[in-house]
Amino acid sequence: MSSSAAELRTFVDDHQSLMGLAELMTMAYSGVDLTPLGKYMVERAAIDETDANALMDLSIILQLRGDGDVAMEIQAQALAHQQVYRLPAATDKPGVRLLAIKGPGEIMWNTPLEFLVQGSDVTLEMLYVSPDQALPPVVPDHDVMIVAVSESDQNRPLLEKIGEYVKSWPRPILNAPERIVRLSRDNAWSLLGSVAGVVMPVSVRIDRAHLEQVGKLAVDIEAIVDGGGFPILVRPVDSQAGRGLAKIDDPVNILAYLDAMPDTEFFVSRFIDYRSHDGLFRKYRIAFIDGHPFICHLAISEHWMVHYLNAGMMESAEKRAEEARFMAGFDHEFAHRHGEALRLICDKIGLDYFAIDCAESANGELLIFEVGNAMVVHAMDSLDDFEYKQVHMRKVFSAFRAMLSDVISRDQAR
Repeated sequence: MSSSAAELRTFVDDHQSLMGLAELMTMAYSGVDLTPLGKYMVERAAIDETDANALMDLSIILQLRGDGDVAMEIQAQALAHQQVYRLPAATDKPGVRLLAIKGPGEIMWNTPLEFLVQGSDVTLEMLYVSPDQALPPVVPDHDVMIVAVSESDQNRPLLEKIGEYVKSWPRPILNAPERIVRLSRDNAWSLLGSVAGVVMPVSVRIDRAHLEQVGKLAVDIEAIVDGGGFPILVRPVDSQAGRGLAKIDDPVNILAYLDAMPDTEFFVSRFIDYRSHDGLFRKYRIAFIDGHPFICHLAISEHWMVHYLNAGMMESAEKRAEEARFMAGFDHEFAHRHGEALRLICDKIGLDYFAIDCAESANGELLIFEVGNAMVVHAMDSLDDFEYKQVHMRKVFSAFRAMLSDVISRDQAR
């Protein structure tokens, strides 16, 4: 066993509680090989098959390695033994007790709260429920509860069930499930498409056969996508992180796309070219906490499909310098310029915590790509290259912590 693997094993030996998403993803993000740790979790589970913490951590490790199917099997084993998982406060004197209601599934199917409370005085209790599983007889005592389940076809029955659960909940609730349900790609446009200063192409849900008819020229794309023809964006329903997302410039390419995709339903929308004057694409992630916008990152890419990890931010000091300037001036420049639009977005969505991925259109309007409550907001970036981000992410985490205190104070004042 290498020294790094030995250090990981020592950590687990000394901390039999859950390691959790933030700890494990930060290791992976930093280039740590999690294979030895995964093997050790397997050893722990072999010794004690009811070691749900080891199984849950193993499931996360497998997802980070790309072994999604096996990860879901391991997660199901963990949840069969235990519904509640705890990440204790990082301080000697714990403060807020936050209960998160989560659902089974992949990492991006729940709000990654572990990052928002990491290193704080917040004790995070995570209660996993499913549509066919009742709440346990006793839930962990807590000061405030947040619904962490994200919107998806698969999660919609669960969100509806949680809505029934929380009707008479004795503690304050953040992110009401009936508001999360409204965040589907086709419905988000109905919320935000008419907001002044906002551009959000309508997303149309279409089945495979209908999309194939477009590819065969039997149906005109303009009969489906209002306001224009090709190029279009196509993605499978419930896909995340760009899986299956493609820009299609010509009907014939639809057939080739479908040949590579097994999915039965898709979202189709008009592609808007949002290149800046220098030919680069810029995508912003903004978190909204208790009604206030906070910048989380700026990704700058030569490609229209921008993800921070593949935008070349690590390799380009020039891109990082621009991101640093942008983040430093966000409040009095970007947020001021789009202030009314951001305020209306927050009002229309109506969640206590959510995030958007957006850009600026050629005429300076706010171009919305996605709205959700489960986007990863983190401070995992290397201090050597991204030290400038730390102050801004601390603002995000402090704002989240302050929101918890404010909600609790308002509840106690009633």
